[in-house]
Amino acid sequence: MPRLSVWTLRAALLYLLAGFTAGALMLANKGQPFWLQVWSALPAHIEFLLFGWTAQLALGVAFWILPRYPGGSRGNETLAKVSILLLNLGILLTLLRGIAPPFLLSGRLCEVLAGILFVLHAWGRIKPLY
Repeated sequence: MPRLSVWTLRAALLYLLAGFTAGALMLANKGQPFWLQVWSALPAHIEFLLFGWTAQLALGVAFWILPRYPGGSRGNETLAKVSILLLNLGILLTLLRGIAPPFLLSGRLCEVLAGILFVLHAWGRIKPLY
């Protein structure tokens, strides 16, 4: 497995842990209220599980498993690396939206750009079966 996929999958697992922790705290608070501010973790819970876990897991596995070019190359790996970095930057910027609203827009733009860059990286590796 390529090193980029390993680090991407490890980061996805960390986001899964963080998202489940936030969700467990909110669920426990519903049964026995202990901290009313725990509901402020809902946006982080959604962001961690939707983009941090699901999207990052998909990108890491896709980088690893898509067919290689002749000669064993995975193409322009710099695009994939920048895509993963932008995805993580977008997640972190989106979490800062409570500080300043422009962080939400810049975070979402980073996430969209990450998706576009990954598609540009992987486009040539997707081949028809015939």
